[in-house]
Amino acid sequence: MADEDKIYEIIEVARSTGKIKKGTNEVTKTLEKGAAKLVVVAKDITPPEVVMHLPLLAKEKNVPLVEVPSKEELGAAAGLSVGTASVAVIQEGEAKNLIEALKSEG
Repeated sequence: MADEDKIYEIIEVARSTGKIKKGTNEVTKTLEKGAAKLVVVAKDITPPEVVMHLPLLAKEKNVPLVEVPSKEELGAAAGLSVGTASVAVIQEGEAKNLIEALKSEG
């Protein structure tokens, strides 16, 4: 699996040149609509039930899902001052090639 620095970079690039959704509710809605290109979930979420449905939903919609260890770092990559449980990339922007590389690794 790709190293987390690459994942954070994808989020940062997509945030500045494309479009992302932050937070589990937004990510869930984005997945249900079929609009997500990539979903990133933090492993250190308590309780884990908050994000447990996302891997299944992502698989159902054929969207790659990757995990990162830290909600704080995920939040920072998404431009937040607080941690976030999950982020979805909707428009890749200049992160398109990074996401394609990620898919071919996974």
